[in-house]
Amino acid sequence: MPFGDDRNIVLRGRLRAIAALPLLALSGCLYGFSGGGLPKELRTVAVMPFENLTPVPEVQRELLEAMRKAMTDRLNLRDGPVERADVLVTGTIKEYEVDLPVGVTADPRQATSARRKLQLVVDFQIVNQRTGEIIKDAQGSRRESQYAEGGEAKGRKDAIDQLINTVIDDMLSQW
Repeated sequence: MPFGDDRNIVLRGRLRAIAALPLLALSGCLYGFSGGGLPKELRTVAVMPFENLTPVPEVQRELLEAMRKAMTDRLNLRDGPVERADVLVTGTIKEYEVDLPVGVTADPRQATSARRKLQLVVDFQIVNQRTGEIIKDAQGSRRESQYAEGGEAKGRKDAIDQLINTVIDDMLSQW
């Protein structure tokens, strides 16, 4: 057998190994996720509009929409009617403070800018309606965010996102 044929055999073997790598990598990803880490019997959720003790109606709507989206997208729960939902989320928006001053830049070489702080305080409860077990009960959950002057909507979204992330993380840590 000539020397060139040995190199061709080795080269073909290496090419086959390289071609097989993507298949090996994909074979590790052939399983699926279900339930987002929650028990399999928890498949549906009903998120009730939180009671709003503040004069700002937007916070109630935005919190409701964000909570529903997180429960369905991140926990793989489906929206369901209150009577038949496996998980029930209720709560109260207790405080919503805006325009709390944080800092002002008044350098004569730059435009004057101000940072503001927003505080959101919420009580909420998440219940497994199948067993009656309270999954999460948080009283006085406070979130703060900073925003540029005139950017209250972004500050509100950031505070709501922080709250939602905490809720989801707490639910997943239960199991």
